[in-house]
Amino acid sequence: MDYKNLKYKITNDCGRGLCRCAVGRQDHQLNTYDWLADVPGNDEDTDLVEVQFKNTRKGYYHNVNNLPLKKGDIVAVEASPGHDIGVVTLTGRLVNIQVKKANLKSEDDIKRVYRLARQSDMDKYFEAKKREHSTMILSRQIAKDLGLQMKIGDVEYQGDGNKAIFYYIADERVDFRQLIKDLAATFHVRIEMKQIGARQEAGRIGGTGPCGRELCCATWMKNFVSVSTGAARFQDISLNPQKLAGMCAKLKCCLNYEVDDYIEASRKLPGKDVVLQTQDSDYYFFKSDILAGIVTYSTDKRVAANLETISAERAMEVAEMNKRGEKPESLQSEDNKKQPEKAIDLLAGESLTRFDKSKKKKKKNKQAEKKADAKPQQPKKKKAPKPQQDGDAKANSAATPKADKQDKQE
Repeated sequence: MDYKNLKYKITNDCGRGLCRCAVGRQDHQLNTYDWLADVPGNDEDTDLVEVQFKNTRKGYYHNVNNLPLKKGDIVAVEASPGHDIGVVTLTGRLVNIQVKKANLKSEDDIKRVYRLARQSDMDKYFEAKKREHSTMILSRQIAKDLGLQMKIGDVEYQGDGNKAIFYYIADERVDFRQLIKDLAATFHVRIEMKQIGARQEAGRIGGTGPCGRELCCATWMKNFVSVSTGAARFQDISLNPQKLAGMCAKLKCCLNYEVDDYIEASRKLPGKDVVLQTQDSDYYFFKSDILAGIVTYSTDKRVAANLETISAERAMEVAEMNKRGEKPESLQSEDNKKQPEKAIDLLAGESLTRFDKSKKKKKKNKQAEKKADAKPQQPKKKKAPKPQQDGDAKANSAATPKADKQDKQE
C-alpha cells in the first residue's frame, strides 16, 4: 500500500447547499461541520487545528510551520514522548470556540504539528494499532490476577508505538501502582492510565440507541451533564428503569433535551393538588397534556369517573372563582362547552391486510391466464339435437306410469 498519496481530502468546490469542504469524512466520531469553511480568510485567523485520534480523543495543536492543512489530512503531531498520528478534523475560526469548550487550563497543553504523515510514520502507526486488541486482553488478565476492582475498557497506542493509554472504569479508588509496573515490564512501553465513566465508554465504543439513531455521545456530545429522575417527572414519563436507561446503563442524556420546555409550559397549568368545585360536584386532577395545555379532571380521586377535559386557562379561571367563593355550573365554559377536537384517524376502520386481498386476486388471475395460454385450444364438439316428440306421444308417455299403478292396485 502506498502511503505517500494517503491524504483524505474533501473536494474544495462549494456549490449550493452544504459546503463539501466543510463536511469531512463521516468515519470519525464527534465530527463537526465547519460552516465557515468557504469564508475567505478563515484559515488565516488562527494557526490552531483540531486533530482527532482513536474514537473520541481529540487534541488542539499549533500549525507553526504554516502547512496547508485541510480536513482529512493525516499529520504527525507532538507528543510526550515522541510523536502521534492523527487526522485533521477542523481548521479556522471554529477551532477557537472548540478550545474554549475543551477547558484547556494553559497554553502548554497546546502542542505543535510536525508535518504531514510520511510512509514510515504510517508503517509504525499500523504496527502499533495491530497490538491494541491483544494488549487489552492480556492487561485485563493481569489486573484480574492482582485482584483490582477495575475494568480496562480500551487500549490506545501512540502513533510511534512508544506509549500506550489504558482506559479503565472503576467505582472506587484503585491503587494501580503495581499494575503499571507489570504492564510496563510486559509490553515494554510507557504506560498512561485514564479513568473514564460509563458514558465515556459508551461514546468510545459507539452503537445505536433505542431511538434508532447513532448514540449522541458517539456523534456530537462532548460534555456530559448529570441526568436525574426529576427530568422524567417533569415530562410525565413513567419511571421505568429499563426504558429510562441508555446503552451505558445510566439515565439517557436525551431526557435533558426538552425538560426546559416542559418546565416552562407546566407553569401555565394549575397544580395537581388543586380541586375545582362546581355546583354539581368537586373535580380532582386526573392527567394533563403539558405541551398542548389541556387538563383532564375526574369526580373521583382514584378512579376515572365523569372525566372532563378543559384548557389550562379555563382551569385557572375556575380556580380563581373558587377562591372568591363562586362555583360555576360546569367546568366547561359557556362559550365553548364542547371538548377540544381530537385528531381524526383516517385509517381507524381499515384493516392492515386490505391490500393483500387485491394482490392475491391479481396473482390468481395471472396464474389462470398463464394456464389458459399454455393449454392448446380444442374445438368444441357440437351436441346432436334431440328428436322432437309430438304432443300426443308426450301425453301417452306421461299417462302410462299412472295406468300401470292403477293396474297394480287392482
